[in-house]
Parts: sequence; C-alpha cells; structure tokens
Amino acid sequence: MKLQGQSVAFHTLGCKLNFAESSTIARDLKDAGMHLVQIQDGADLVVINTCSVTNQADKECRTIVRRANRANPEAFVVVTGCYAQLKPSEIAALEGVDLVVGAGDKLHLRRFLDDLDPTEDNAIVHSCDIQDVNSYQSAYSFGDRTRAFLKVQDGCDYVCTYCTIPLARGISRSASMEDIRKQASDIVAKGALEVVLTGVNIGDYGKGEFGNKQHDHRFIDLLQTLDGVDGLDRIRISSVEPNLLKDEIIQFVANAERFVPHFHIPLQSGSDAILALMKRRYRRDLFANRVDSIVSRMPDACIGVDVIVGFPGETEDHFLETYKFLDALPIGYLHVFTYSERSNTEAVDMPGVVPVPERKARNHRLRLLSAKKQRAFMQAHEGQSHRVLWEMGNKTGRMQGYTENYIRVSAPFDEELIGKVVNATLENPRADGSMSVIIDPVFLANKAC
Repeated sequence: MKLQGQSVAFHTLGCKLNFAESSTIARDLKDAGMHLVQIQDGADLVVINTCSVTNQADKECRTIVRRANRANPEAFVVVTGCYAQLKPSEIAALEGVDLVVGAGDKLHLRRFLDDLDPTEDNAIVHSCDIQDVNSYQSAYSFGDRTRAFLKVQDGCDYVCTYCTIPLARGISRSASMEDIRKQASDIVAKGALEVVLTGVNIGDYGKGEFGNKQHDHRFIDLLQTLDGVDGLDRIRISSVEPNLLKDEIIQFVANAERFVPHFHIPLQSGSDAILALMKRRYRRDLFANRVDSIVSRMPDACIGVDVIVGFPGETEDHFLETYKFLDALPIGYLHVFTYSERSNTEAVDMPGVVPVPERKARNHRLRLLSAKKQRAFMQAHEGQSHRVLWEMGNKTGRMQGYTENYIRVSAPFDEELIGKVVNATLENPRADGSMSVIIDPVFLANKAC
C-alpha cells in the first residue's frame, strides 16, 4: 500500500496505554508521509486500537469497524490491540477489515502496510503466540491532549482469575530508567507540562526489557529519576496495585517537587472472600492502610478506585461489604466495572454466577456512590486556590482543565490559556461534574499588558 500522501484516521479504545501506543503509531505513519484526519471526514486508512477488558469493549470494536466502513467505504481498515491479539480470526471475519495485527507487532504497523496488497479480498492476520511477546517497545502520546501519556511498563505476571490482559500483552517488562528519562525530556522539549506514567502494572516496573522476573530497579527508583527532569511541571501516576504502592512511594510523592497528589488504586472488591476468589494479592485492610497513609500525608489528595461488581460468588452481602467499605473511605471517585465473562480465565467456570440484571443494578448503585463521593470531594475544596492546567477544546464556549489533585474545572474559553498552568480559585460544582473557577486576577492583568 502506498503511504505517501495518504490520509489516516485513528480510533483508540480503552486505557491510557493504548492512547500512548496509538500516538506512537501515528507519528511513525506521519514520518512515512501520511496525514491525520478524523474518521468521519473520510480516510484512506483507518486504524482501530482495541481493548478487550470486557465483552462491551469487544462489542464497541465491532461497532467502530462498521462505522468506519460507512464513513470510509474505500478505506483500508486495520485492527490492532488486545482484542486483535486474543481473537484475531474473529476480527478478520468482520466485513471490511483488511489487516489484523497482534500485540507483538502493533508498533511496527508501518512495515505491514508497506506490503499490503490492495487487491486482497480476505483480511491478512499478523499475530503470534503471546509467549513470544517478550520484549519491551517504547511509546508515548503527544499532541492529542495537553497531558502526555508516557509508557513505562507493559504486560503483567499476575494471575487474577477474571483478567485476560496477561494473555493479550504478555509478561511484565519495562524500559530502562535512562530511556524513560530521555523520552520524558523529549516530551518536555515538545511543550508538554504534564506527563502521566502509564502501563499495565506500573508498580511492577523494573523487570527489564525482556521480563526476566527479577527487578533490576524499583518503581520508586524510576519516580526519583523522573522528578529530576527539568521543565516538567507535573508528573501523574496512573493506576498502581495496592500491594505495590509501598509506603516509601507515598512518602516520596508527598515530598516530591513534580509529582501530584493523585492516586488511582484498583480495589475490585471490598470483600476479602471475593478478593480471594479473584486471586488478588492483598486484602481490604491493606487497601484501607494505603488510603490512610495517603490522606495523612496529603490531605488534599484525590484517590480514584477501580471496583468490579457481579463477580461469580458475589452475594448481596458481599456487595454490601464493598459498598459500606467504599462509603467509609476518603476517596474522590470510582471506576465501576460490571463483571464480564472472558474466555480462557478461571472465573468463567466458577459457580455462583450473578444474573446480568443484578450485575447492572449493583453497577448503578456504585455509580451513584461515586457521584456522591466526587461531589463531596469537590465541595471540600470550594474557596481554595489550585494550579490548573487548561486542556485543549472549546465546548459550548467553555474550556476545561484539571487541578493538580484531579478536580475537573471549567471556565469561559480563552485560547491564550490553553496549555498553561494558572492559579485559580475553585467555586461551586457544576452539573457536568466540573467546578467553576475564578482565574487569578494578577495573571489576567499581566496577560492584558
């Protein structure tokens, strides 16, 4: 397939790691002479980077394929990512798909496009056994958002009974601290003020490029190194397993120059019995200890929590354990997932299946709790001054940004503020889940001059 002068559109599903990898693929294709467009604007090539955490994620991928074909009937459609690794034949059978690329080759997509035959009727599949996916490939996003997502780790050595990610991404592995520091410096040079560290299990950082099971470095070693990168205003840590969020890490973040007071910690269940069935590596007391440790050192810290409802064996009593446990914790928001049966996992064969309507009902109850927690967290910060990084966008005449502790804020659109960090006083919460702000009048006066 000729790439020079052709247009390409991306649609990325799932996590921050996927966005980092999509952005890296996009830069490579731009270097080959392609230019980026939106799917709805018509494209010669459409790349869909997939997630496969739930059945819903798989369904969304199939929907995007159909949408891409309607908007771009003559386009070549490429599907990559976790779904492509787990079920390549299923994706290849979808009408309109021309190329399927698995986990080991997604960041080398260009080489397969160069060899793509436009006259080929059947989808071409480039996939491999996940056992062969054992080397680290760097990635970061830039330009898609004001914040940059920096990949520091890939894969997972855990065996949680509900999860397919080890089957989709392989063993835990990571880049050297020197390489990651260089990438962070490159991101700064491009103009980014905030970097979000991302991966599959980033607290497990340090097992090396080929995942040798031994830690050459610790996660805190990486944090200390990145805190010394000149020009970075903020560093944000994405999700960290509670058993890997050591007290020394919390202490370091509390005193660090660039790390912000925001943590995302997967709980999955507030019932020890269900945590045991999930084969999680902690129990609720340890989770509560981590939350207490954060709040005692950083009272303004925002803590987000992942939780799964409807896991096999979860009774109403187990669910209420989770609900009451979360309600009592000083957290800022929840990410609620409805348990979804995944092929080749232990959980799919477990007894005590929770009916789907009950799973949905429990999901709804926790989402209401999340809204309550989020509003309470925002209200606790009314009248306070915080540093806001303003994001790109002009939705209904307003712009949005985030405080260092991850409160989403909103103000009338001002193009000159986009990509800048500005002091602002938080006002009342808005219906859209953000807070209104009063921007520092001194800054506005200086800007006017």
